[in-house]
Amino acid sequence: MTQATRYGMIGCGMMGQEHLRNIALLPDTQITAIFEPDLQMQKAAATLAPEAVFCNSLEALLRRTDLDCLVIVSPNHVHLDQLEQIAKFPARPVLVEKPLFTNPEDLTRIERFRAQYNAPVWVAMEYRYMPPVSALRERLAAATGGIKMLTIREHRFPFLPKVGDWNRFNAKSGGTFVEKCCHFFDLMRLLIGADPVQVMASGGQAFNHLDETYQGEVPDIWDHGYVIVDFANGARAMLELCMFAEGSQFQEEISAVGPTGKIEAFVPGPTRFWRHPSQPAPDPKIVLSPRQDGLQEEILLPVDPTLLAAGDHNGSTFYQHQRFLAVVRQGHAVEVTLDDGIWAVRMGQATQKSAALRQAVAL
Repeated sequence: MTQATRYGMIGCGMMGQEHLRNIALLPDTQITAIFEPDLQMQKAAATLAPEAVFCNSLEALLRRTDLDCLVIVSPNHVHLDQLEQIAKFPARPVLVEKPLFTNPEDLTRIERFRAQYNAPVWVAMEYRYMPPVSALRERLAAATGGIKMLTIREHRFPFLPKVGDWNRFNAKSGGTFVEKCCHFFDLMRLLIGADPVQVMASGGQAFNHLDETYQGEVPDIWDHGYVIVDFANGARAMLELCMFAEGSQFQEEISAVGPTGKIEAFVPGPTRFWRHPSQPAPDPKIVLSPRQDGLQEEILLPVDPTLLAAGDHNGSTFYQHQRFLAVVRQGHAVEVTLDDGIWAVRMGQATQKSAALRQAVAL
């Protein structure tokens, strides 16, 4: 019989529970131990992983010798602290949720961790594995003849409530363009195949959370903005974010253009937030528009209903875990590295800085 791969979970809030549901869909896997300090989240996690033992501290979990890998799904501002604590124990493969860090001064700590930790570390960038994004990536070169311009638009609902309300404030989240948009900056580097050299941005807080207070403080998290990024190979990318646009048919729209044509990806938001009950939620799709004949080709990419029910990311969390499991079991290479995680945060931080200073920021 195949021995089950045993997971240690660090954090089981909203996203942590999505990880639990998707790990459960993988063959021969087991949630062995969980560290989750919030009692309400403990109860929710216990229903999803009834076989798991709950540890009263991170150290207690890390001292266990029956774990094959670790998954960090805690609030943003503690990711790096927890990685550093993990490094004090025997090394095991780690999947750490984005963003990798939140403070610009933490780069030296990341490099120190990298130097002393000798097991694989995968930074969770689920958007890479959404079916329309994967399909766009596969057809990108043939469709465009070499990408020159990339546009990403996300029109979505506001930030959801989280444990301790950490996502209402820049200090704990890293800011919207780190917390939310590191996914998109990662996609920019992945699709364009180069590193950024300059960021120009405009953004702020127009509407969301201004009527809320937490311990006497009004949230300062931004809810909209535009970003233009120049890359070392001459390509350019733009991001348009609006977080008070719930009800849009597609939550993300990605357009890549080159000398021979254009390819677009359309990604619906979570089905549970679909606001038009009389109409079915749209399927993800890609659209190809070659310059030669001008005839569009539309390819629908429906997602397995089981995967849709397991999370809010069009099955991408499951596909990501499939690949991470291959790292743990077969020693496959990590697909989203510490460098990828660092660049995504740096681009988000440069965006926040550019918008605050109202000037371009060089990277």
